[in-house]
Amino acid sequence: MRFGRVIVMLLALIASSFHPALGQAPETTALEVDDVLASAAKNYPSILEGLARRKAAAGAVIEAQGAFDLVFSAESVDRVSGFYSGQALDAEIRRNLRPLGASLYSGYRLSGGDFPIYERDFETADAGEARLGVVFSLLRDRSIDERRFSEFDARLALQQAELDVLLTKIGVQRQAAVAYWRWVAAGYQLRVYERLLSIAKERETGLEEQVRRGAQAAIFLTENRQNIIRRQRLAAEAQRDYEAAANELSLFYRSPDGTPLIPSDNGLPNSFPAGVESETIMSPSAAIAEAIRHRPELALLSAALERLEVETDLRRNQLLPRLDLKAEVSKDFDAAGIDDTPSGMTEAYVGLRFSLPLQRREARGRLAAAEAKREATLQQRKLAAERVEIEIRNILIELKTATELVGMARDEVEQAETMRRAEQERFANGASDFFLLNLREEAAADAQIGMLRAIARARIARVNFDAATVNLQRFGLSDVLVEG
Repeated sequence: MRFGRVIVMLLALIASSFHPALGQAPETTALEVDDVLASAAKNYPSILEGLARRKAAAGAVIEAQGAFDLVFSAESVDRVSGFYSGQALDAEIRRNLRPLGASLYSGYRLSGGDFPIYERDFETADAGEARLGVVFSLLRDRSIDERRFSEFDARLALQQAELDVLLTKIGVQRQAAVAYWRWVAAGYQLRVYERLLSIAKERETGLEEQVRRGAQAAIFLTENRQNIIRRQRLAAEAQRDYEAAANELSLFYRSPDGTPLIPSDNGLPNSFPAGVESETIMSPSAAIAEAIRHRPELALLSAALERLEVETDLRRNQLLPRLDLKAEVSKDFDAAGIDDTPSGMTEAYVGLRFSLPLQRREARGRLAAAEAKREATLQQRKLAAERVEIEIRNILIELKTATELVGMARDEVEQAETMRRAEQERFANGASDFFLLNLREEAAADAQIGMLRAIARARIARVNFDAATVNLQRFGLSDVLVEG
């Protein structure tokens, strides 16, 4: 309890001495890490770029689906010279289907005049001829063809685009959280150095009076001025680091129109986090399993593998001979309706079409290339999964070490503050000198800085762990996880 009161008093003392410096953003309340994450998720350019690419990929899916759209076609024939005077008009609606590479069509033909015997297919009854037919692929293009491959590939490309957006979001949110904690730590470090400087300046006034009265030697005033200069340098360096951290944070903290906002001094939290988060960390094996199951980069490689598998299926398909089955029924109509004459009877026929490229080197080459690319991607994914495992183990080591360092830093702060208070009391009683008091003050300040850095390091380690295990909730993301 005593230590807790010491920490609270120290942080309150540091906070009370801070002087605003930037003031470029209109925060009237403390800027929280969730505010930065929400802003980055909505307005960071890389995320917006990824969303635009996802829209383009969605457009490619619609384009690929166009291969299965209804298509209307029409053709006319008119013999304008010669012995025969035949005229014919043919219109057809056709649609490609996915099962069995089928194609369904319906048509209407109307003709008039005379045709030579070798063009009798043009002849119809007075009111024309209607037909309905379907074509099935029995070997080549039965399971997959260029149309279905394009649609599958476009859908997988869309899945990759969505995963790429998620990967970008996680990376951006991780960087945003890291930038936030570095900014907060830099702000509180500046407060420590400014408080240290203000102590020396306050002491300057008293020393000047004591030297004037002859109660202290002039050398003590010189020594204090030397301390002021040294502490001014430390404060100036801390100010530089704080402003640089604020600039870095502005990349992620943006206005609704996307303009980077440099956070104001008023935006610093009212108190620095007293330690690491208490949420339980999963075991290494569970963390590794979670990461391998949900990491977007692994899912991206899995999608790439699936695309190559579909391409391999297509290339194998292209090695097969073509055997198509066609079935069609047709009916002629006279001016009064259905033609009941023998020539107007409903006709039905089926036919087979066979073709086989004799060498098929193009298909073999494409198949070999697709299989090689698939094997290469498989090895890439294997290595990526191994790297994820090593990354998780290293992050857990860092998280454990950072947590331990926070505890050590707390102990150091308590001891340094105890020594400072004791030296202050001894100095007030004339049992110590100015040199020792300065040493104790600066040692206490160094201990406070060490604690701030240790806590920031632990917070950043937790951020890295959340990113590595794809903890979207911690980053304020609502994307749907895809298992890789």
